[in-house]
Amino acid sequence: MARPAADSDTRGGKLPLQRRLAGRGAKATGDSGNALNTPSPVGPDQAPSFAEQFALLRALPLETVLGELGYVARKPYLRSPLYRWRLGRGTPVVAPLATPPDPWPGNAEQGAAIAAGSWRLLGRVIDGPGRLWTAQGAGPLWLAELHSFSWLRDLRAMGGDLARRAARELTSDWLIAHQAWDAVSWDPLTTARRLSHWLGQYDFFASSAEVMFRQSLLDSAGRQLRYLQAILPAGLAGGDLLLAIKGLVIGGACLPKSEKALAQGLSLLSRELPRQILADGGQVERCPGRLLAVLRDLIDIKSTLRAAEREVPEDLQAAIDSMAPMLRLFQHGDGGLALFNGAFEEEGLRIDMVLQRADGSGRPRLSAPQSGFQRLQAGRTLVLVDTGRPPPPGLDAQAHAGTLSFEMSFGRERLIVNCGHAIALGAAEQWNRALRATAAHSTLTIEEENSSPLSPASIFGRRGLKRRPTSVQCRREEADGNLLLEVAHDGYLPAFGQVHHRRIYLAQSGDDLRGEDHLVPAEGSPARSGAFAIRFHLHPEVAAGLLQDGSSVLLRLPKGGVWRLRASGARVALEDSVYLGGPDMRRCQQVVLTGRFANRETVVRWALRREAPPRR
Repeated sequence: MARPAADSDTRGGKLPLQRRLAGRGAKATGDSGNALNTPSPVGPDQAPSFAEQFALLRALPLETVLGELGYVARKPYLRSPLYRWRLGRGTPVVAPLATPPDPWPGNAEQGAAIAAGSWRLLGRVIDGPGRLWTAQGAGPLWLAELHSFSWLRDLRAMGGDLARRAARELTSDWLIAHQAWDAVSWDPLTTARRLSHWLGQYDFFASSAEVMFRQSLLDSAGRQLRYLQAILPAGLAGGDLLLAIKGLVIGGACLPKSEKALAQGLSLLSRELPRQILADGGQVERCPGRLLAVLRDLIDIKSTLRAAEREVPEDLQAAIDSMAPMLRLFQHGDGGLALFNGAFEEEGLRIDMVLQRADGSGRPRLSAPQSGFQRLQAGRTLVLVDTGRPPPPGLDAQAHAGTLSFEMSFGRERLIVNCGHAIALGAAEQWNRALRATAAHSTLTIEEENSSPLSPASIFGRRGLKRRPTSVQCRREEADGNLLLEVAHDGYLPAFGQVHHRRIYLAQSGDDLRGEDHLVPAEGSPARSGAFAIRFHLHPEVAAGLLQDGSSVLLRLPKGGVWRLRASGARVALEDSVYLGGPDMRRCQQVVLTGRFANRETVVRWALRREAPPRR
């Protein structure tokens, strides 16, 4: 069962990336609604064997498997008239006990489009759908976003009577059409999100409405809350489960006679926080965007409890306090997030708003050993490095095979990046496989294989990792303002008998970044040889040119800064790439260092140095 991504307020094969993305032209529509001609990725993978599917199923936590199987087994009962009768009607209510504050901004332009019948969700636009709630051509994630009512924020941002009437009419239409359970609109995560948005936007669209509308709205909210009580965790895990818990807590705190729901939500929260929030403040799924979404969800829970005059649990406050510095670790100079494990850049102002509400005024964390990330900063140069193991089975649905990849920015300009995430594209599954591949990251690949092979099968709608490195090592040294990072992983050991070592040195001035990539054959491994490639994906705003010496590339930033990338021990080439750090796909370039390895240590050295501006 596919799950939509958590509210973030928008919330491999053998071919190299540039060949995986080659082929027939296709059109993807971004948030701007403009069609962009893009190359199409490779076709679907070969169907996985039963043994492969069974092995992946066995790797999942037993609790997750039982939760999913239990939810699937109950679906026939949930569809029955008996279950609809059991949910029943509560005592007529015309107002909630409390309304949770919802300060998160919407998009007034998108609100006006919705009022006019044009729906822009998750980067896809559907104009005037005949049957809105089952819009033809809409995928499951798009429909989940529609049924979550997250777009109420956009109507609120639009403001005025027209927006308020549109919100009421659309909600009334939903209430009439969805009194009984169905798999799409009553999906547990979608239901929890809808409860949060209904109550969070209650003062905007419902508090001044007619009594019958308020009664119908709150009666349905009560029925959905009782459904969540009976069904959660329903196989949900990670940030999705925390988002569902938020719906349970908000409903329990705001709706009359819902003490049991509130107690259940807080109990689940108390269980999940130590499981998901690591000692350094990272979130177990290792995605900066998911960390942002979870932090915001926890802030919403805290704000709701305060609005309802309830005590805020100490572990909730402690989690918020630890997550804010970790979120700052992932911020580039432009205020946006690094692109690890399916994250988008996000808007710097929105991130700062979350940090402000978290009282996260401190400095960014520099080293996160539990989460597996490092932040190297000197002068105006910032380098962010993935130095950890991918998340465990059951929490790796959007994990990327980007171990030891890095991103680099200078001031407010990004220079070296990873390729991003493709959830908004029409062929999302194929694009996501391509963009989760090691070749889509600024790191080393062997024979264009993934350092963490991607799952060939979908288990309960989740596509995770088939295998991951068993050991990822990291050592950091600092002396006189100079920074040295030494990291290694054994993801290529089973297939090629090689361990990848990477050294990154950043000088105190910030104008000199040096690196070494070593392939070291494991002791006792059979003699093997093959091809390797080291990639440096460039931000779309960077102009690159291969110099005549054939061993260096000149990189020009938009504001005039110039960097020179040199390499030894490999051939240097400049190739096409793609960037999906924002709402639209953008073409860019990548510097690729290629060569061959044998059954001896292979060393490639590279350096990025800032060129001094010419004297006037």
